[in-house]
Amino acid sequence: MATSFADLKKSRNKDMENLTAQVSKLSSKDGEKKSYADDRFWKPAVDKAGNGFAVIRFLPAPGGEDMPWVQTFSHSFQGPTTGLWYIENSLTTLNKKDPVSEYNTLLWNTGSDADKEVARKQKRKLSYITNIYVVSDPANPDNDGKVFLFKFGKKIFDKLNDLMNPEFPDEQPRNPFDLWNGANFKLKIRKVEGYQNYDKSEFDKDSPVSGDESHMERIWNSEYKLGEFLAESNFKSYDELKTKLNKVLGLDGASAAPSAQTQTREVSRNEQTQEAFKPKSTNKTKTVSQVVQDDDDDEGLSYFEKLAED
Repeated sequence: MATSFADLKKSRNKDMENLTAQVSKLSSKDGEKKSYADDRFWKPAVDKAGNGFAVIRFLPAPGGEDMPWVQTFSHSFQGPTTGLWYIENSLTTLNKKDPVSEYNTLLWNTGSDADKEVARKQKRKLSYITNIYVVSDPANPDNDGKVFLFKFGKKIFDKLNDLMNPEFPDEQPRNPFDLWNGANFKLKIRKVEGYQNYDKSEFDKDSPVSGDESHMERIWNSEYKLGEFLAESNFKSYDELKTKLNKVLGLDGASAAPSAQTQTREVSRNEQTQEAFKPKSTNKTKTVSQVVQDDDDDEGLSYFEKLAED
């Protein structure tokens, strides 16, 4: 940086070099593909047939936290008439009212099979997030020996629960999150009827994650905090979510008109539900957001059947 005119004159060649270097740097960045994926998360790779295999180890709660996992709910669906997407974390994760929950309840209570199907498509999805140690990732060997976050659904959580709470009296409870007496998890992925299936996944026999306790300590110290996924900052307010939901579903009058094929049915549905969709409803009926969507719909369908009987 020049402090005098004389300095400016002397440094002009060097300044030109710096400017050229900065322009090159900016140009190269413009050509880079931007990624918005969180590289803390590990995702198993699958081949063209939809099959995948890896060996991972579930890790204990990180320092200062009580549980080795957090449970979250989210919604992901497309407005049938607007084509817009609603992809948001559900406030039910925090045990709060969520506008999708309320709207799905209204749809279900109309008694219409078409409305019930829409509610099914808009139900919340259950996910778990935990820390894992990658023992072996054949598709991406660079991941071996590293700690990642892992997001998974009810099917894999059921396998964890089965290990901790065995069904038969001749089986002993095992803690899959224990560094010393836990067990490696052989994740086996198949594609069944168009969906990823984890039924063949299984735990190995009990063993320490490493024979070196100093290495085990380094693994534990490398874990990511889980509490951030339950922080208020990760969730939009009720009013923000309701505004977006109305826009996605075309309930606010701001979106394009429905197509000729769906206009009559959608307008009828909107007339039945729009006026009733109030943020401070005192309706005590159960919310359809309690339905869980995961690798299969067994739990979701069971809930709908129970709701119909009440």
